[in-house]
Amino acid sequence: MVAQEFISQGINLPLPLFVLLVGGIISPLIGILAEKVGLVKLREAWMVIVSGAAFVSNYMLYQDLSTSEGDIAVRVIAIWGQNPPLGGCLEIDALSIYMAGSVAFIGFLVAIYSVHYMERESRLTEFYTLVTFMMAGMTGIAMAGDFFTLFIFWELMGLSSYVLVAFLKARWGPIEAGLKYLIMSATAGAFLLLSMALIYGMAGTLNFAMLADSLKGAATTPWLLVLFSTLVVGFGVKSAIVPLHTWLPDAHPEAPSPISALLSGIVIETGLYAMTRVLYLLFDPGVFKMPIALLSVLTMTLANVMALLQSDIKRLLAYSSIAQIGYMLVGLASGTAYGVMGTFLHIFNHSMMKGMAFLSAGSLVHEADTRDIGSMRGVGKMMPFTSLSLFIALLGLGGVPGTNGFISKYHLFAAAFGSDLAWLGVMGVLNSALSMAYYIRIMQVLLAPREDGLKVHEAPVLMVAVTFVMAAIIIILGVWPAPIINLATKASSALVEGLSMYIGAVLG
Repeated sequence: MVAQEFISQGINLPLPLFVLLVGGIISPLIGILAEKVGLVKLREAWMVIVSGAAFVSNYMLYQDLSTSEGDIAVRVIAIWGQNPPLGGCLEIDALSIYMAGSVAFIGFLVAIYSVHYMERESRLTEFYTLVTFMMAGMTGIAMAGDFFTLFIFWELMGLSSYVLVAFLKARWGPIEAGLKYLIMSATAGAFLLLSMALIYGMAGTLNFAMLADSLKGAATTPWLLVLFSTLVVGFGVKSAIVPLHTWLPDAHPEAPSPISALLSGIVIETGLYAMTRVLYLLFDPGVFKMPIALLSVLTMTLANVMALLQSDIKRLLAYSSIAQIGYMLVGLASGTAYGVMGTFLHIFNHSMMKGMAFLSAGSLVHEADTRDIGSMRGVGKMMPFTSLSLFIALLGLGGVPGTNGFISKYHLFAAAFGSDLAWLGVMGVLNSALSMAYYIRIMQVLLAPREDGLKVHEAPVLMVAVTFVMAAIIIILGVWPAPIINLATKASSALVEGLSMYIGAVLG
């Protein structure tokens, strides 16, 4: 449980968010300076420094809010010149720090990987600026204390990601994928605005603490069901929940591989985080338990079946990401702190596994100049280090023991069995086994003999080093998961069991 409260007023952004916003604003100036003096790597170094500083500042914030009892305090920051609940605010708890830290960590690794991967491309100042602002948007979402503030950062994340999906605009595919992503996300944004209008009409506020105090536990009325539906649609598009997922299989393959890693590794999970936060603040679990369970089964099953049919390695991994969202929904559907812990545990684990899978696949595509799985026959033997890291990621995504994917899936499915949703747990186990079919197919093709004399070199050292670090994390957290389980437990407890302190930090 949260033990203390901190309230700040004025323009006083938390350090992680301040670092990313200022870093994004300065990034174009750094890019211009780098081109003027001929030090083009300066802009890459700046992105690495900013993302690394964001991760370190999240750790500093965690230490600052940690109490002697081992709890995490709640900090409220009034950012629009007026105290909450009338004014917009940031409200930071253990869950906020957990999500913001996950964003910064995967962003830091992707920034290092991008140094070599993106060197053939132009407009890199624009690229790194947009990545920084996308990370700032996700961090702001994690720390938002009211719906208005969340929506501002939601749009910052969205606008940055639309352009990044279409970044390789010399080809038609990225433009089409980016436009489709834009249209679907804009429609989802309209549903979120409708949700905000409904909420304000019901409660007269958009502050999360006041909404939890007034709406949670209220009798289920038709208007509350309409609100629930608009929220699921609004957040479900960005989370790629079936049937709102159709933008993702186009966007992830067409985006540069570092962006695919961010989109799949943390952006869609940020949408899931926002939905989880809002649903638990506004509704009792009994209201959304069965609808979310059905969406979970539909999402994981359809995505796994579609992944079996893919020949494009990045498109296959995109459908795999949708299936992983289905597994995360299992924890949300359980309606328990233990289930939510499994969801957020899998969010971090998936960011490592899928991030590394896209980065390793990106190295294969970068060197072999093809995304077709059949055309990559035997390439794994020519790129042994990259292939090894990809195999570790795929085994983790399949939930093989000894990887962090097994740990989080175990908690997710156990939560289903423990909350009278045994059928959902069984569906999760069966789908996880089904996913191994297409993961093993990739491994077999990469290791198959090849006789046409194709020569492919191993990826640059820096790209391989990043994937090896992520592979080590996957294995370490698979055999010693206690540290990340402890953090995920504090995060879920802050949402499910620490609601009174979350409310009290604003209302007293």
